[in-house]
Amino acid sequence: MTGDLGNPKNTIEILQKYQFTFSKRFGQNFLIDNHVIGKILAAAEVNDKDMVLEIGPGIGTLTQHLASKARMVVAVEIDDKLIPILKDTLSDYDNVLVIHEDILKVDLNEVAEKYNDGKPIRVVANLPYYITTPIIMALFESHMPLESVTVMVQKEVADRMSAGPGSKDYGALSLAVAYYAEPYLAANVPPNCFIPRPNVGSAVIRLTRHKNPPVMVKDEALLFTLIRGAFNMRRKTLSNALTHHEPLSGLTREMVTEALRDMELSEQVRGEAMTLAQFAHLSDYLTDHFGIRAGEEKL
Repeated sequence: MTGDLGNPKNTIEILQKYQFTFSKRFGQNFLIDNHVIGKILAAAEVNDKDMVLEIGPGIGTLTQHLASKARMVVAVEIDDKLIPILKDTLSDYDNVLVIHEDILKVDLNEVAEKYNDGKPIRVVANLPYYITTPIIMALFESHMPLESVTVMVQKEVADRMSAGPGSKDYGALSLAVAYYAEPYLAANVPPNCFIPRPNVGSAVIRLTRHKNPPVMVKDEALLFTLIRGAFNMRRKTLSNALTHHEPLSGLTREMVTEALRDMELSEQVRGEAMTLAQFAHLSDYLTDHFGIRAGEEKL
């Protein structure tokens, strides 16, 4: 039987037992603080009816606690070296399924259908910082049945997720999160809660999926192409940034100026000053008046 991995002594024993070496490639930092684990569980609001999807379980520290509360945990781990460790540390739990795969290659809708009858699931994870944004966007863009996403991320990224117009942290990720979910910053976490210690502070943030988006837009893909274009050249005016954004090659400065005039906004406005509703209005105006459509692009 493996002890509680929230205890640093037990974590070190497991790492030594398997002669595990941390991978910079996978951005591995394992939690060693039960107080923080408690904060994650409280924010996620997991109960015995829930199926939880955990991304990057590591050695199973958070997984153990999730399994004690949830009906089932599906944990997706990419690192070959961690699979035998997880088999050991999770041997006492018969409600955990470990999938050895890259989360960005997993059919998330199939997971929800197979293990939760297509009902909304909760995602809980201590995310690798280098790939946080692609994972968050994949979860939302898959349109899988999703109740909430509760994740440990770099503090700076958590600030960007919850930022509003005009702030230094406001950007494309802020708008994407606002479109899909309601953010709630649950806790700040110092570096000494991990092994090895990261060089930055962390935070726990919960993103509760909107039942319906706060804005209605005719071309969702165009909305996000405009948002991406607006922040690719952050210090330029919106019209300048958008007309230099390659996926919007058919867009002219005159089109953007006309749309801004219709919205009673200055030609000199920058993307960082615009709300989600204003981006949605811009998107629909460009579609309705000029037939602008989106190309394929990811945040």
